[in-house]
Amino acid sequence: MARRGRANPLALAVLTLVYERPMHPYEMSGTLRERHKEDSIKLNYGSLYSVVESLRKRGLVEAQETVREGKRPERTIYRITDAGATEMTDWLSDLMAHPAKEFTQFEAALSLMPILPPDEVIRLLEIRLRTQVLNKKKHDGLLAQAPGRFPRLFLIETEFQQALLGAEIEFIRGLLEELRSGEFPGLRAWQRQHDLRASGASPEEVVAVLTEEFKEEMSWLDQLDSEHP
Repeated sequence: MARRGRANPLALAVLTLVYERPMHPYEMSGTLRERHKEDSIKLNYGSLYSVVESLRKRGLVEAQETVREGKRPERTIYRITDAGATEMTDWLSDLMAHPAKEFTQFEAALSLMPILPPDEVIRLLEIRLRTQVLNKKKHDGLLAQAPGRFPRLFLIETEFQQALLGAEIEFIRGLLEELRSGEFPGLRAWQRQHDLRASGASPEEVVAVLTEEFKEEMSWLDQLDSEHP
């Protein structure tokens, strides 16, 4: 179970930065961008200050000194505490070892997909597929140029992103093939509910038709629930 304050990966990134050496928030932001960590961790300069303050209140970082360069505003440099180093190691180890449910936007869209007609879903998936194929080609090119310029250790998250992109592309292609061919289970009922709505059928009539169409599948789910309460 995640501990209190572990919901924001940006806080973990801050801990790793000040573990390397003391920094002020502006330098933290610049370092994360220089290392392209915004591709993996949501980075907002305004929220970064809030994250640092939250870590300070929890005793995980502390102010080392306040400096002023020329006419620039004063900047507070933060360093990690012993408690912060322990939390950083424990938190990162937990993330590496234990899978956690992640609620992605595409997964949410798929779970709500039936509200759109099948033909519209096909059109939208084709758009997404083209976009993701282009994204993968672009990132493939970047990775191909990386050897000799960046150690693989600092690009491993990009390899993971590529693997996820490849899996998504394969999934979308398979789903589109089923939808276009008509082999997708329940496709007829899915289309029929939209035809009924377009003809002015009441919600109750639509539900009754869907219940009848999916009677066999629903009975299987009921049986599964009774076997595994």
